[in-house]
Amino acid sequence: MRILLVEDDRMIGEAITMALRDAAYAVDWVRDGESALRAIGNQEHQAVLLDLGLPKLDGRVLLRKLRAAGSTLPVIIITARDALADRVDGLDLGADDYLVKPFAMDELLARLRAIIRRQGGQATPVLSNGLLQLNLSTREVQYGDAQVLLTAREFALLQALLLRPGAILSRAQLEERLYGWNEAVESNTIDFLIHGIRKKLGAEVIKNVRGAGWMVARQP
Repeated sequence: MRILLVEDDRMIGEAITMALRDAAYAVDWVRDGESALRAIGNQEHQAVLLDLGLPKLDGRVLLRKLRAAGSTLPVIIITARDALADRVDGLDLGADDYLVKPFAMDELLARLRAIIRRQGGQATPVLSNGLLQLNLSTREVQYGDAQVLLTAREFALLQALLLRPGAILSRAQLEERLYGWNEAVESNTIDFLIHGIRKKLGAEVIKNVRGAGWMVARQP
């Protein structure tokens, strides 16, 4: 999953970026509102972590612009503004969640997982196509009698496919979900990760659609 972090404080931004990458998220980090607006227009992200007190374009203004343009991109506000009126205002502007600094990274990750579950239409912390079950909290995957722990990259790839069972994702689309702006992508990385998942769970888990990409089949 690819996350846009909008945070002008260097220490906080570095800490969140590290925590997200350790949790298998791809992260793009910008430090002002105008850069965030450009990033959202030019790149696909699955969620935004948005500070409010930003240079060039205030976070509240940015959020208002997004929702006025019809964007449904999930947004979690991360801010030191803890007054009730600020929390109510942020949610009424269209934020999906509101987290007050300082916060525990585990709580931030849990709130991101909740957003991902909603995107996949799931009420539990497990993504499933009917046969394959991926636990978002533990990175464990179960398929039939097999239950294995995936690497961070394997988890991220399978998660991207399981969010839309039956949909074909191209190599470029998978790379966008697995890597941030400053991360180098080797040409055979996706093939290597898919091979690793198939070796653990079976060749039929991820299907190749020649010339188009890969998919996890939707089960009846």
